[in-house]
Amino acid sequence: MQVDLQTIALKPLRNTFKHIEKRFGDKVASRYQEATYDLQPTDNFHYRPTWDPEREIHDVRRTKIVLKDWYVLKDPRQFYYGAYTQARARQQDAIEKSFDFIEERGLENSLNAEVKAIALKTLMPLRHVAWGANMNNNMMAAYAYGAALNQACTYASFDHLGIAQYLTRLGLALGDVDALKAGKASWEKDAEWQPLRQFVEETLVTRDVMELFVAQNFALDGLLYPLVYKEAVDGVWAVKSGPTIGMMTVFMADWQAETAKWVDAVLKAAAAESPENKALLSEWASAWAKKAKAALVPVSKIALGVEADAALADVSFALQERAKKIGIELNF
Repeated sequence: MQVDLQTIALKPLRNTFKHIEKRFGDKVASRYQEATYDLQPTDNFHYRPTWDPEREIHDVRRTKIVLKDWYVLKDPRQFYYGAYTQARARQQDAIEKSFDFIEERGLENSLNAEVKAIALKTLMPLRHVAWGANMNNNMMAAYAYGAALNQACTYASFDHLGIAQYLTRLGLALGDVDALKAGKASWEKDAEWQPLRQFVEETLVTRDVMELFVAQNFALDGLLYPLVYKEAVDGVWAVKSGPTIGMMTVFMADWQAETAKWVDAVLKAAAAESPENKALLSEWASAWAKKAKAALVPVSKIALGVEADAALADVSFALQERAKKIGIELNF
C-alpha cells in the first residue's frame, strides 16, 4: 500500500468581518480590531430609558464632547478581553510571589514601626477611593459611546476593584482586621480625609461621561498614584524601611504607568477633533485637577510629613507635562 502526502494551500473565503473590512480594507484584522470596532448598537431600540426619557439608551449626547467617530478613542494597549486577562494574570502571578516571599520570611514584622503606622494610616482609607473609582469607571462603561472607550473603562473598573483588594490584603498582613476598620473610620470621620471624600462623592454624581473620565482617570489618578506609590512608597518609606511595602503595592505603580498611556491617548484624540473639544477638556482638567490637588494636601502630609509640599509640587508638574503632550491647557 502506498500513501502519497501532498500539501494543499487553502485560501480563506474572507480575511475578516465586513464591517472591519470597510474600515481597514480586505486584510487580516487584529484581534483588538475584531473585538472593538463598530460593536456599538445603533438601531432597533424599543424604548427610551424611563430614568432618562430625553435620550436613547446609547446616546452620544451623554457628554458635551462631540466626535464624528467615537472609535478614534482607541486603546494603545490594544486590550480586548483575552489580552487584558492574560496581562493581568501575569501581574497577579508576580504580586502573589511577592506576598509569598514577604510572608515566608516575616518581612512585614521587620518594618520600621513609624513607617508601618504611616503606611496603614495612608493606605487603608484609599480602599474607599479605589471603590469610588471602580463605580465611576463602571458608569463610564455603561454610558460611554463606542466599544473602544466603554470596554477599556470596564477593564479600568476591574483594576480599581483589584487595587482595593490588594490594599485590603496589605492591611491584613500589617495590621489585621482592626487596620481595615480604622481605615474606614478615618475615611468617614477624620478631618484630613474629608476633602478627598468630598471629591470622590462629587465625581459619583457627575453625569457627563467625558467630564467624569477627566476627573477620575486624569486629574485624581494622575496626582494620587504618583504621590502615594512613587513619592511615598518607593521614595520616603523605602529609604526608611526598605522595599517591603513597595513589593506589596507594585501593581499600583505599574498599573498607573500603563493606564496613563490609555488615558492620554483618549484625551489627545478627543482634543484633536475640534477647538471646542480642546477648550472643554482644558476647562474640565484645570477645574478637577485644582480640586484634586487641594484634596490631596492633607493626605500628602500624612504620607510624607515635611516632604509633602515638594512631592505634591513634583506630581503636579508631571501632570502638567502630560497635559502638554495631550494638547490641552492645564492651569491649577
